[in-house]
Amino acid sequence: MLILGRADVERLLDLDALIDALARVMADLSASRASVPNRVAATVEEHDGLLAAMPAHAPAAGSLMAKLVTVYPRNAGSDLPTHQAVVVCFDPGTGRPVALLDGSAVTAARTAAGSALATRLLARPDARILALVGTGVQARAHARAVTRVRGFERVLVAGRDRSKAEALADELGPELEAEIRAVDTWEQACSQADVVCAATHSVEPVVRRRWLRPGTHVNSVGFNPQGREVDDATVVDALVVVESRAAALAPFPSGANDLLEPIAAGLMTPDHVHAEIGEIVMGQAPGRTTPEQLTLYRSVGVAVQDAAAAALVLEAAADAGAGTEIDL
Repeated sequence: MLILGRADVERLLDLDALIDALARVMADLSASRASVPNRVAATVEEHDGLLAAMPAHAPAAGSLMAKLVTVYPRNAGSDLPTHQAVVVCFDPGTGRPVALLDGSAVTAARTAAGSALATRLLARPDARILALVGTGVQARAHARAVTRVRGFERVLVAGRDRSKAEALADELGPELEAEIRAVDTWEQACSQADVVCAATHSVEPVVRRRWLRPGTHVNSVGFNPQGREVDDATVVDALVVVESRAAALAPFPSGANDLLEPIAAGLMTPDHVHAEIGEIVMGQAPGRTTPEQLTLYRSVGVAVQDAAAAALVLEAAADAGAGTEIDL
């Protein structure tokens, strides 16, 4: 079995290739060619944590894998990440386990690449200002991925702690071809942006309709079982796109509170979800239809994305002779 640590995964995983690979596997998912059951989880109530299992077979990527991931929102602000994971890959032809990968790097990259794909398909072509709402791992990953699909001239960073927002802006400055600066509040970031990437563990919405300009595209990827990132008015007014209706509208631990709560309140029905991202890739559903339209990509994370990322890592590792082989 091949063992690949975090540094290996980060070095080997090409973001541009991953964005394109996600388009293929998301189309596979929407066409029912991939096998991806909803995640199941064991809860750790005393720590507000969970351990989730996410298996997938993605024929378009030639990948059979399972991810085990812990989500501990209380780790936010500490030296520990909120998401920690491992990915086990199997030979699709024989079922033999072939590799063990650090899953935290895979999760960060594939989530941000999914938002980049959604931004490519849904954001206005002239989008020039990007807002990062959050200052953690996913904010960093989104800055590196989403800027690949639009010519952003300015990136605004907002967090609960202004010093962390400033630190992230300083860190990203040498990497991105854009002006990057921290702002004081969620509202300041959202109200100036053409594209908003929300990646928090907030209980209360950090994206609110009254802050958004006409034509804004919102990517929301944060998770907290006790709350949500996006307010009712944004969801109700937006063209809503998800990875999988079955996953996004399922009960905890799979679904998105941002969608489930307004449905439960009678503000909308499940039919308000316009499309899966794979349906837009295949041309079965339109994306944005007017420059003024508000669009929302609400991600819950589906294992077919991890499968695509893992397949790219294994291919690159074979070419580079990377990793450590062990006998089980």
